[in-house]
Amino acid sequence: MRKKARINRREVWNMKIAVAGTGYVGLVTGVCLASKGHHVTCVDVDEAKIQMMQKGISPIYEEGLEELMHESMDNLTFTTDYASAYKDANVIFIGVGTPEKKDGSANLTYVYKVAKQIAETVEHDCVVVVKSTVPIGTNDKVEAYLNANLAHDVQISVASNPEFLAQGTAVRDTLHAARIVLGVETEQAGTVLKEVYADFDAPILVTNRRSAEMIKYASNDFLALKISYINEIANLCEIVGANVEDVAKGMGYDPRIGNRFLNSGIGYGGSCFPKDTKALSWLASFNDNEMKTIKAAIEVNEGQKLKLIKKARKYYDEFEGLTVAVLGLTFKPGTDDLREAPSLVNIPLLLDDGAKVKAWDPVGVKNFKKHYPDEIEYCDTIEETITDADICFIFTEWEDVTQFDVNLYKKLMKKPIILDGRNCYSIEDFRGTGMTYDSIGRQCIQEA
Repeated sequence: MRKKARINRREVWNMKIAVAGTGYVGLVTGVCLASKGHHVTCVDVDEAKIQMMQKGISPIYEEGLEELMHESMDNLTFTTDYASAYKDANVIFIGVGTPEKKDGSANLTYVYKVAKQIAETVEHDCVVVVKSTVPIGTNDKVEAYLNANLAHDVQISVASNPEFLAQGTAVRDTLHAARIVLGVETEQAGTVLKEVYADFDAPILVTNRRSAEMIKYASNDFLALKISYINEIANLCEIVGANVEDVAKGMGYDPRIGNRFLNSGIGYGGSCFPKDTKALSWLASFNDNEMKTIKAAIEVNEGQKLKLIKKARKYYDEFEGLTVAVLGLTFKPGTDDLREAPSLVNIPLLLDDGAKVKAWDPVGVKNFKKHYPDEIEYCDTIEETITDADICFIFTEWEDVTQFDVNLYKKLMKKPIILDGRNCYSIEDFRGTGMTYDSIGRQCIQEA
């Protein structure tokens, strides 16, 4: 059932593992587990995605993922046949999406769909691991559902193993995690999962399931709070004449605070922070409680996304007939993910106001075209994007942007007004240049 192998100069027991879902969580988890010698079958309902992955092509843009897929293909199988994947697996990871409902709660439809498939097909004792981000208490309900619907006489233990990966660094975050959290209710489940992660470079925390579920939400929401806090400080810095970068640096020297997640900008986005803050706020409200700090972070973040549009109104009363350059479409560099990206909030407003929008992003254009296939002009280079533009919005701090020669803005733009939502440049780069450079939480250089 299991094969003993020597991996990285130490002996580990390689297990037969199935992973449900091949999004960011599922695919990265499956590939990383396979890289450690486990025999992993990744399951997805999308036949086209499966065929891509069988050829070693990753359906998502994630640094190092496709290379690790190629290196681990001997241990990887991709299939739509969930029955064959689940029936004799030692461990089954559930890594499907839990999208946000209209009321802010988490949609668990896909989790229970997988649980139903597992109950119908598993033929041996196994551990089912919920890696998807789920409300506190969900693992208990999944275990009860499985035990009530098992088609065969087997023993199933359910464990919570939340992910803490960040898009753009997901492979590194998985292989060299700050911590691995195992939420278990039986010693046997804990033993099996410690074996799964025996060759990973990370400390392991074993706790109960509900604590593990809460650790995920509490961690993400704390980081969201930190981002919203520094953004509010930045907004006040602009009013009182302080420099938010110096303020954040001064704060960061304090070990009680630290310097991570203190970069001011136009808000957080992506698949985790927006969804998880709303889900925890909803859960508290559902239980007659109120997470006041979380509600405040959500409110601040929504307002922060419109920061550049509000700044632009200082320079133009309306955008009718203007050419607007947009640098960056994804919610952050290193990913092609657009979820909760400021570009999706701002570009529709610019279009509605009659602007001609020219946009550039090194990897996000394909996904953005699904929203706006013909309404905006997509460019291949930053130079092409800013040529003859009346104003430029920077939404994503790609390295191509941060390393760009700022003198080209004046040379190529019709009117060099640069609104930087990510503080990509030093304000000194623009002083005395005849350009206008307006960023977040710092002095505005207004010379154009």
